[in-house]
Amino acid sequence: MKERSLIFFDIDGTLLNHKKQLPASTKEAIFKLKELGHEVAIATGRAPFMFEDLREELGIGTYVSYNGQYVVLNGEEIFTNPLNEKALLQLTETALANNHPIVYMDHEDMKANVPEHEFITESIATLKIKSFPTYDPKYYEGRKLFQSLLFVQEGEEGQYEEGFKDFDFVRWHPVSVDVLPSGGSKAKGIEKLVEKLGIPEERVYAFGDGLNDLEMLTTIHNSVAMGNGVDEVKEVAKYVTKSVEEDGILHGLKMVGLL
Repeated sequence: MKERSLIFFDIDGTLLNHKKQLPASTKEAIFKLKELGHEVAIATGRAPFMFEDLREELGIGTYVSYNGQYVVLNGEEIFTNPLNEKALLQLTETALANNHPIVYMDHEDMKANVPEHEFITESIATLKIKSFPTYDPKYYEGRKLFQSLLFVQEGEEGQYEEGFKDFDFVRWHPVSVDVLPSGGSKAKGIEKLVEKLGIPEERVYAFGDGLNDLEMLTTIHNSVAMGNGVDEVKEVAKYVTKSVEEDGILHGLKMVGLL
């Protein structure tokens, strides 16, 4: 057998197409990788509870979630990087004064600080997930939160970027940005897994398509951008495969010589 490699896959726009479906060729390719003895992992901005079904379907127990803030190896938590609670309280107060709702997220659930809001409904619906944030304005108290969602339209996040240096703000939807610990990224979470598994960097691979994949694809030795990826991602990746709709994962794995 070939030497064992570690392969990371983003979810939205990489494993799943724009309809949030898993192409049959992708599923077959992942099972083939595992058959060959490779380590397959997910690296996503999603919360663990937002891709449970996918992990079950693919038999994957290792993942970097919340863009690197919550990392699990074979079902066991190995690294966490929570949001600063004091700064989050200040962010909440500012956002409330501006009528910008927030959703708080830990590894098990997500709660909104307003009973309902059209921006929350509209953006969460695009994820096509079963869970939806219910109302609990004090959910941040005494809990490790790994990400929050701030609901602001494009251009409105500037005041938060200026005022809250403890956080990074990454837009994922026209009306919402991810709020992450400053400097946290998929790349940092991946580093923890690579260290733990002891796999040399030349045998680590990553597939992604979005802005939150930039650091991952810049730092990982064998980086593959999806054909449907944003231009910035294609510019930094070592390889560019076909789009997710055109069996991009299978094509990319063949391209890098893993299949």
